[in-house]
Amino acid sequence: MTAIKHALQRDIFTPNDERLLSIVNVCKAGKKKRNCFLCATVTTERPVQVNVVKVKKSDKGDFYKRQTAWGLRDLAVVDAKDAVKENPEFDLHFDKVYKWVASSTVEKNTFISCIWKLNQRYLRKKIDFINVSSQLLEESVPSGENQSVTGGDEESVDEYQELNAREEQDIEIMMEGCEYAISNAEAFAEKLSRELQVLDGANIQSIMASEKQVNILMKLLDEALKEVDQIELKLSSYEEMLQSVKEQMDQISESNHLIHLSNTNNVKLLSEIEFLVNHMDLAKGHIKALQEGDLTSSRGIEACTNAADALLQCMNVALRPGHDMLQAVKQQQQRFSDLREQFARRLASHLNSVFVHQGHDQSSTLAQHSAELTLPNHHPFHRDLLRYAKLMEWLKNTDYGKYEGLTKNYMDYLSRLYEREIKDFFEVAKIKMTGTTREGKKFATLPRKESAVKQETESLHGSSGKLTGSTSSLNKLSVQSSGSRRSQSSSLLDMGNMSASDLDVADRTKFDKIFEQVLSELEPLCLAEQDFISKFFKLQQHQSISGTTTNEAEEMDGGTLSRSYTSGVPQTISSEKDMIRQMMTKIFRCIEPELNNLIALGDKIDSFNSLYMLVKMSHHVWTAQNVDPASFLSTTLGNVLVTVKRNFDKCISNQMKQMDEVKISKKSKVGILPFVAEFEEFAALAESIFKNAERRGDLDKAYTKLIRAVFVSVEKVANESQKTPRDVVMMENFHHIFATLSRLKISCLEAEKKEAKQKYTDHLQSYVIYSLGQPLEKLNHFFEGVEARVAQGIREEEVSYQLAFNKQELRKVIKEYPGKEVKKGLDNLYKKVDKHLCEEENLLQVVWHSMQDEFIRQYKHFEGLIARCYPGSGITMEFTIQDILDYCSTPEGCALQELLLTVSYFS
Repeated sequence: MTAIKHALQRDIFTPNDERLLSIVNVCKAGKKKRNCFLCATVTTERPVQVNVVKVKKSDKGDFYKRQTAWGLRDLAVVDAKDAVKENPEFDLHFDKVYKWVASSTVEKNTFISCIWKLNQRYLRKKIDFINVSSQLLEESVPSGENQSVTGGDEESVDEYQELNAREEQDIEIMMEGCEYAISNAEAFAEKLSRELQVLDGANIQSIMASEKQVNILMKLLDEALKEVDQIELKLSSYEEMLQSVKEQMDQISESNHLIHLSNTNNVKLLSEIEFLVNHMDLAKGHIKALQEGDLTSSRGIEACTNAADALLQCMNVALRPGHDMLQAVKQQQQRFSDLREQFARRLASHLNSVFVHQGHDQSSTLAQHSAELTLPNHHPFHRDLLRYAKLMEWLKNTDYGKYEGLTKNYMDYLSRLYEREIKDFFEVAKIKMTGTTREGKKFATLPRKESAVKQETESLHGSSGKLTGSTSSLNKLSVQSSGSRRSQSSSLLDMGNMSASDLDVADRTKFDKIFEQVLSELEPLCLAEQDFISKFFKLQQHQSISGTTTNEAEEMDGGTLSRSYTSGVPQTISSEKDMIRQMMTKIFRCIEPELNNLIALGDKIDSFNSLYMLVKMSHHVWTAQNVDPASFLSTTLGNVLVTVKRNFDKCISNQMKQMDEVKISKKSKVGILPFVAEFEEFAALAESIFKNAERRGDLDKAYTKLIRAVFVSVEKVANESQKTPRDVVMMENFHHIFATLSRLKISCLEAEKKEAKQKYTDHLQSYVIYSLGQPLEKLNHFFEGVEARVAQGIREEEVSYQLAFNKQELRKVIKEYPGKEVKKGLDNLYKKVDKHLCEEENLLQVVWHSMQDEFIRQYKHFEGLIARCYPGSGITMEFTIQDILDYCSTPEGCALQELLLTVSYFS
């Protein structure tokens, strides 16, 4: 182990200026036994660093290499596993736990003891030594190898001091002067002793010779002290003389300070007085304007406005600390308060009078608008009041109570005025819609028709915008294109004595214009009033009153403008945008009910009017929302639009309900069903109304619902039909639906158009096959037997040898169907088809052409069988294809040109 220690010291630690103090041969616990060495080292340079180094033998040779090093200060725990029994295992806790097994217990104990001593000597760090014998942790360790390594070497290092260059040079000179110093050490030491004695004597004589000089120096110091005392006496006398001068100068300095302080105070006082005079002095002209100013003329209003602004500036001046304690300031403030109160009261009284006076003047102009569908113009009234806008802003900032009172009074007066105007306006609109006259309201001698409609109109006023009766259905309002459809729908009309002829396109166009004019009159009226309120009452729509933004979505709690007061200052609880909307709602509270009444009347007159109203109302709502989505106009029109949409949905639902409830006559043929014709009329009207409209999506949804209901109802009626075959009902009505959709080109119904075409084609083919049946019944049975024999495996040319199907039997069957008999059968079939089909759809020639093609197909099939099964027999039918074409061209049929036009149109 000693040889290994010296080798490690020489090869690894000496080049790194380290000394190896202890070593232990270890291997890792629980793994493959690979030995290595743990070394405890210290550096030779100060400060000393103590390390634990892991050294292992290189795989390529017999030399050792340094693998890992840990600082002793990073060691936290040393675990010896067992303090009593001998156990070579131990753990060292650095950044993680390292488990080792020593080659012997002695080496382990020696290494642990060395670590403990190094810690005590250099670090004094708290390291936990667990399961370690107390004998190993003593500072005085028995002599031995470790003792010499750790203790002795360290002390010798500490006591030895190396000679510097000068000391080495002196020693060499001294030894050169005494050549025998090395051979005779005693003689050399004796010589050194004698020289030392000589040096000591010289030192004593030098000290004794310097005593005289010391005495002379002491005398000089005494004389200097005496001179210093004399100077101090003179300085004391001078100080006494200057003391009186200092006192006089202090008095003069204090006097100058007081004078300067007095001047400074006078300047500040003058500045404060000038501030109060300049900022709290109101001109006599302003005072006179506030007390006696004319509030009716423009010049007087301007003078009062300037005076009010000056008063507000005087009252809002930022007083400096202490000003409010001055009696003059208090008196001036009280005077300003009195002026403000007096002028505010006078201004509020005058504006209330203006509101009442303008309201009466405006009411006098209602008569000239009663006969026309126009609303009175309030611009002159707004123009006159806007002169007081600045005074209203002043009143809002100084006396919010009176400002709020004026706001309430304005809303009360104007709401009554607008209510009269708007009700008269809507009354004129309703009269124009229903065709009654103003005089008809005053007399009871109205015709029955006009009085009935008038009663319905008046009943709407008390219903809060809701109809008490049922909405008219599509059958009540549709104008039929033929006499038969008119007779079917006339039974469903129930609006008094009003007939379907009164409800034509002109009436609907008239209603559309009236409704558009109503909305066009209301919109500028509301916008003008909202703009006036914003300017007159100084309510900016995007700022709060106090200057801080509030949540615009917050609703107002009360029915009036609510304010809470703290020390006379109003605290904002809602945004000005909400205040504008609240004022507009109170002023125009009758608009929404009147619009609902008008909508209900229009829907009662003609349910198709809901289409016009939906388009017009949607456009006006879209326009209002582009201007201000949260405005009163936008909100009100949006609410009314909901009602219009409900009426539109109700109109669609009623049509679907009537389709489901439709009944057909059992004695007459069905033809084109009423609701199919009505859908055509609805779609044509809707396409003309909703062209480029914003609510096209609502119409598309209604189309989808209606067309599905039409399909279902057509099939239902076809199944219930007794007079007309099911295929005829389906064919004619789906052909009509397909023609309608093809003509109108409704994009959302492309799939339904294809479905209608398919159903028409399928039922046309089914009806042709059903009606044609087997016109040559015995011949058909004969050839069915021939086909059966062929199917059983008999060759076609051998069928004629069968007894039941020989040539004689074939000739016998063919003789039963001469041309005359065939022509008679086709004539009867034509009459039957003509009886089934209706005239409106004009499908007779199309159906007859299909039957002709089917008959010719059967004829060709029989001819083919004769040619294959009876070759060379010369047997033929007694009529030809040309005969069939001649038979089918009956006098009752249409011309070929009409047939071709019909077929090409369908294609």
